[in-house]
Amino acid sequence: MLLEKKTYYYTSRFLIVFVVFIYLIPIYWIILTSLKSGSDISAQIPQFFFRITFENYQKLVESQYFSQLRNSIIIGFTSTILAVVIGTLSAYAFSRFKVSGEDDLLFFILSTRMLPPIVIVIPVYLMYTVLRLRDTHFGLILLYTTFNLSFAVWLMKGFIDEIPTEYEDAALVDGYTRFQAFRMIVLPQAATGIAATAVFCLITAWNEFAFALVLTEVGGNTITAPPSIVSATGKTGYDWGKVAAGTFIFLVPIAIFTFLVRKHLLRGVTFGAIKK
Repeated sequence: MLLEKKTYYYTSRFLIVFVVFIYLIPIYWIILTSLKSGSDISAQIPQFFFRITFENYQKLVESQYFSQLRNSIIIGFTSTILAVVIGTLSAYAFSRFKVSGEDDLLFFILSTRMLPPIVIVIPVYLMYTVLRLRDTHFGLILLYTTFNLSFAVWLMKGFIDEIPTEYEDAALVDGYTRFQAFRMIVLPQAATGIAATAVFCLITAWNEFAFALVLTEVGGNTITAPPSIVSATGKTGYDWGKVAAGTFIFLVPIAIFTFLVRKHLLRGVTFGAIKK
């Protein structure tokens, strides 16, 4: 029995280290590439020993990349906050109240995720052109919020369903309003679910490329980081050093956010909210 436990322990740790190693290889390669000169990057034989340079990051400073990264932060975080707030309120309504045609409504909300976003690029482009929402922060925030809303509703409903209603009933008996009970009883217990939902919604909005490319203009005020990274070209083609530097910086904000909510995220993904 003891041997089996030790075998399981070491095997599981080995698999964890192996998976983490596999996922870290691309990031390690990106960092190395961002610190290489153009000649080292284009060398026929990979250079493991090279002169470290920060010229690729200097190119980003001299370009409009950081203003485009700011657009990604504004659009990504704003759409995430809206999706989580609206999704949590909607999930609470579905979880605690009798809604006519609830199953049909939930299926309709879920069905919006079944259609590949690329299919509606042209209709959305035409609609945004008529409504003059192209190349605006509001247009992308509205679109990303819509994309993430169905995911937020379904995920948060699962968490709220696991919170015992007895706590809210006791609060209502003590004179709390329904909203006060929701704010003071449900939200603290659903914090893990909110953190997990926020991370997944932010990743979706942060990495979105197709609509960010189509609905913004090159050199415009609202172009985000992903299209900017892809369009990083030099005199002879793609400037891979600049692409790598931009990609690494692009990873930093979402890595920081995930690190800050890591405790809630881990509990939310593995256990959900408080079990009955």
